[in-house]
Amino acid sequence: MLELLFLLLPVAAGYGWIMGRNSVRQAQRKQSSILSRHYYKGLNFLLSDQPDKAVDTLIKMINLNSDTVETHIAMGNFFRHRGEIDRAIKIHQNLVSKEEIQGTQQENALKELGKDYMQAGFLERAEGAYLQLLNSDRHYQVAQQQLFSIYQTTKEWERAIELAERMVECHGDTDDVSERLAHFYCEQAQIEQSNGQQGDALILLQKAVNADEHAVRPWLMLGHIALDQKRYSDANAYFIQVAEHDLNWFSEAVPSLEVIANETGDWDGFEKALASHWQECATSYLAMVDIKIHQGKTSEAAQYLLDQLRKRPTMKGFKTLMGLYIDQINDTESADSLRLLKGLVEEQIKQRPKYRCVSCGFSGRKLYWLCPSCKKWNVVKPIKGLDGE
Repeated sequence: MLELLFLLLPVAAGYGWIMGRNSVRQAQRKQSSILSRHYYKGLNFLLSDQPDKAVDTLIKMINLNSDTVETHIAMGNFFRHRGEIDRAIKIHQNLVSKEEIQGTQQENALKELGKDYMQAGFLERAEGAYLQLLNSDRHYQVAQQQLFSIYQTTKEWERAIELAERMVECHGDTDDVSERLAHFYCEQAQIEQSNGQQGDALILLQKAVNADEHAVRPWLMLGHIALDQKRYSDANAYFIQVAEHDLNWFSEAVPSLEVIANETGDWDGFEKALASHWQECATSYLAMVDIKIHQGKTSEAAQYLLDQLRKRPTMKGFKTLMGLYIDQINDTESADSLRLLKGLVEEQIKQRPKYRCVSCGFSGRKLYWLCPSCKKWNVVKPIKGLDGE
């Protein structure tokens, strides 16, 4: 009897293996059938213009099969592109909340959820999503850019500084981050300055200088602070640094250098500074005209200006030249005609922009370090040519 039982054991094991295999196949077929039914049901709702029911149906499928994560991410993106942000958020939130979804898939869902929040204007929620992605090797750069965008919109410069410093510490210094960081320091310095905290402002500006070796903005700000405090020697040195770092921005420093020359009487020093850092622009040659007039060489100043206008004509130059001719003309009728013409040119200059974004074309009479249109730093430049420099 025992021998018979031992003989039947392999048969029973084989039978159990066959039954188990058939059971697994049946379960797989059942699950596949359920998935297909849910997919067709969701698709039918979508085609019947019932997106809410379609979303609910698709969300139920996550409980059944996490292999469809990318499909659901794509569906959420589809709703976002259609402007149906609430449905996109619902899908992506559900994915992020699933414990069985980990690693890359969860990071992808979190990134898309951040995009949903950004488009909906939920900046605080978007910040939370992107902060979680800063530790991701795949998505930290996207998270960094979006967080910078959020802090720039909300003008939370201290948080922007903290993020930029963290990025430099974790991933090394890059031109983009160092340029942003310098501007963040300058923005916070402006706030400290407006609050009467000059010492804190100066510390921040020195940090800006150290953050970006090509930056001119902190030198301009340091120069204006020193000028306001009547520290003319320091102010002069700061404004000269603008030319040393980027000659294209020297036109922004020249008027302040002329103020220093007028206050200190050091016109020779001003002339040497112009000659050492000569920039082919209206501001520079008009400053040289002022030097000659101050030296009593009005006729020479007029001839010098005429020569410059032949090489580089500008509206500002023509206005100044007409003013010089008016002072030299004895004929009242001719002088009146020139005054009328000079007034028309002045009105034209007032209506023309002084700065233009080299990235998107935005223009205006005020200098913006962050373009209001394309939201890029350091792309708004002084206009060159007849209407500008």
